[in-house]
Amino acid sequence: MSEKKEPSLWEGFKAFLMRGNVVDLAVAVVIGAAFTNIVNAMVKGIVNPVVGAIGTKNLDHYSSCLSSTCQGEQGIQILWGSVLGAAMSFVITAAIVYFLMVLPMAKYLARQEARRKAKEGTQEVMEVTELEVLKEIRDALVAQRGAGHDQQER
Repeated sequence: MSEKKEPSLWEGFKAFLMRGNVVDLAVAVVIGAAFTNIVNAMVKGIVNPVVGAIGTKNLDHYSSCLSSTCQGEQGIQILWGSVLGAAMSFVITAAIVYFLMVLPMAKYLARQEARRKAKEGTQEVMEVTELEVLKEIRDALVAQRGAGHDQQER
């Protein structure tokens, strides 16, 4: 009876690392970290000054008080400015990723697919044309044989 050997811990780890998903995930983390710096710079340099034209430049200062007295750290405060800043950072990050990476890549892949399909379509047309030519040659040869047989019989 043959005995199946279980892969060793090291072999399993190597197989895990060699899968494409791990590399894709590592690239995503690095790019995400780079985009964090870009988004933070955009929020600090663009969003905060626009918000600062209306009120304060730091969104963290916007809050509401739920208790009767909110002085300093006392009372129950809702820091909605922090939530708003985080939401704006998320929207800016999503917009940058979509418009600078996802959309151009989708257009590129669509063009590549269209080129591939067009190439396959011309190949099919060429194959059909070759088949038609071969049929015409066959028909001509049959016609010549038929005409030759008719002349020999007379």
